Amino acid sequence: MLRTALVYTLLMSSLFTSAQAPLENGFTLLEKGRFEQAESFFGTYLRSDPDNKTAQICYGRAVGLSGEPQKATSLFAGLLKTYPDDFEIRINYNESFLWGGEYDKAKPLYAELVARYPENFGALLGYANTLGNLKEYTVALEWIEKALALQPGNESAKVSRKYIRLGYANTFVNKQDYPRGKEMLKEIFTDFPEDKDALLNLANVYLITKETDSAKAAYRRYATTPKDSITALNGIALAEHIGAHNREAQRVAESAKIKVRTFKDTELIERTYERHVQALIWNRKFGKARQQIDSLSVTHSGRNWVLALRATLGMYTGDFKTSLQSYDAILANDSTSFDGNLGKANALFASDRIVSAYKSAFQTLKVFPHQKDAMGLIEKMNARYAPMIGQQAGYTFDNGNNVVYFTNTTANIPWATRFRTTLSYQYRSTENTISTNKANSHILLAGFEYSPFPNTRLKTVVGLNNSRFMTEAYTQPVLDAKLVLKPYKLQNLELGYQREVQNFNADLIEREIVMNHYGINYNLGTNFNLGWYTQVMHTRQTDENSRNLLFTSLYYNLLHKPVLKAGVNYQYLSFEKQVPSIYFSPEEYQAYELFADFRGDLSKKTGFWTSVATGLQQVEEDPQTTIFRAEAGLRHQFGKRLSGNLYGKYSNIASATAAGFEFTELGVQLNWLLTKRPLFYGRVGK
Repeated sequence: MLRTALVYTLLMSSLFTSAQAPLENGFTLLEKGRFEQAESFFGTYLRSDPDNKTAQICYGRAVGLSGEPQKATSLFAGLLKTYPDDFEIRINYNESFLWGGEYDKAKPLYAELVARYPENFGALLGYANTLGNLKEYTVALEWIEKALALQPGNESAKVSRKYIRLGYANTFVNKQDYPRGKEMLKEIFTDFPEDKDALLNLANVYLITKETDSAKAAYRRYATTPKDSITALNGIALAEHIGAHNREAQRVAESAKIKVRTFKDTELIERTYERHVQALIWNRKFGKARQQIDSLSVTHSGRNWVLALRATLGMYTGDFKTSLQSYDAILANDSTSFDGNLGKANALFASDRIVSAYKSAFQTLKVFPHQKDAMGLIEKMNARYAPMIGQQAGYTFDNGNNVVYFTNTTANIPWATRFRTTLSYQYRSTENTISTNKANSHILLAGFEYSPFPNTRLKTVVGLNNSRFMTEAYTQPVLDAKLVLKPYKLQNLELGYQREVQNFNADLIEREIVMNHYGINYNLGTNFNLGWYTQVMHTRQTDENSRNLLFTSLYYNLLHKPVLKAGVNYQYLSFEKQVPSIYFSPEEYQAYELFADFRGDLSKKTGFWTSVATGLQQVEEDPQTTIFRAEAGLRHQFGKRLSGNLYGKYSNIASATAAGFEFTELGVQLNWLLTKRPLFYGRVGK
């Protein structure tokens, strides 16, 4: 809201020049903003001189500005009955509506006033302020310019123009028109070089657009006093975090925390302590952050900023239940809290409570229209649940002279957040360039996924595999059934059965080997960057052979943005029967690997991933041989609904064919969202 008393000095100037000496003390009280004392002064004076118009106007202003605008409006309305053509009374009457926030009522009154007094500076300025408060910024600026044309350089008009520009800039930012928002803020410096409000708002826009160097420069310009330097350091710490320099963010936040202790500004101290705990969380120092939050909860029990810190810690550590409890407590204190509304939406999304997450995000937009992060969360959920068609194509070759061309077309249709169906068609053509054996497979699959509870999914895929080898052909049913769940935070468990037809190369397709896999996958994450993944699988085959597989991986997250993960892998493989002339089937096989996985963003729309593993493998009692595996790819978002990636793989690890095997795959994949929104979007409500 714009300042509504900016025209005070101008409106009262004629009164001051014609006032009697007994009123001067009251004028001084009004000038200094001591409105309750001024109300008492003029109220007492009017007992002895009830018809003094100047005292009545001043009394009305004092009443309105001390918190009773409706009463002031009534007083001025009464005066207008006595003095219907008095300009001073009418302009104060108009302004009384601004004090009470009744800008719609003030607008026609000011419009009438400027029509009658087009050359009156106070009327023009009051109208501009009214329009500014109604967020009619373009017209408001036009009237400010008219006022300044009458009194060039007038300080009150320049201050009004500043606040109108601040509001106007905010509308551009909310609409994500950041260049115009920044331009509008910079125009403020023409009237007020290094204006504090403009600098803070400009820094905030730079943070939103991730221009962190510019944001830090704006904060440094802001830091002209010891106290302002604390605010600047808090902002710089956030800029360092956005720029993925979390260690520097913590260093800056700790510096601000040390310096703020010399001040007795409670609000500044709280903001600084809040930023310091946030920096601890960003650096994954969760133990220290929890200690700080527990301590702050004792001294600042129930305060929203402390609750927000506990909620943030929960989001980083996977404790979404605690986050939701904290966000609910924030909203109980203040239903319009940005942290509470958007934080709850994100926590519900992370908890797999998608419908509730949508509703909470919509609620955020009701309170904060066009808010970028809330709109981004909705777009993320829309992309996850909109109907999608995917197309993959690839080419593989190996040192066994096998070449393969394959395609996979998939349609994925979520009918609700808890239920989706898929339909896919896979084609695979294989040929051995030495034996000239050729085969191909056509696989048609229909899938169903149902989520009875959050973080619990039942996935079933059924279909047919039609394989052809030279003049022979056969059709086999295929099935894949899984139960995927999160038994506890940072844990993922998958139980599954799969019926699969071996189709790696032409020779294996000819033999019509059907494999029945029974498996368990388990992943355990931690809050100290260590993770452990394990896969156990037992396979029974229609050629009366069976296989046992164990794969386990212990890894450590070295970086989080970009993501860099490294660790060790161990694999054990054993077949009941050895049929090396047909496929790789050792009595015992072991592999040990060191691996690294690196992925991140090259730009806003382009990302990359790459992984490398190397180690040793041993087949039964044979000498150990070296393993090397590598995979790399690029992904690109062509638009909100179209994305794609290119990838390549190489491996010399023993496979279904033989030891000493080398395999290469090259491929491309495109995904297209058929609609902008999920089919159930209208049912989640706004």
